[in-house]
Amino acid sequence: MTLNSYFDYVILPILTLSVILAFIRLYKGPQIFDRVIALDLIITIGIGIITVYSIRTSQEVFLDIAMILALIAFLGTIAFSFYLEKQNHDD
Repeated sequence: MTLNSYFDYVILPILTLSVILAFIRLYKGPQIFDRVIALDLIITIGIGIITVYSIRTSQEVFLDIAMILALIAFLGTIAFSFYLEKQNHDD
């Protein structure tokens, strides 16, 4: 089994299944915290998919895009958590 076929038949289906499960959690999440974590997980899985694609096509420029996306996702999660924390203290 070559590395490309391993990516195609093992890694990408697992990542696809995990995105589907994260979308279910995003849709059904009983609290807003669950939805924030699910959205962060979807972005993280997307970064994994970008990384697999970058390795498979030997284009390193996609890794830079994945790092920028990871930074934006991290800052967005921190900002939203700060907002929710501030909202809970005001009540």
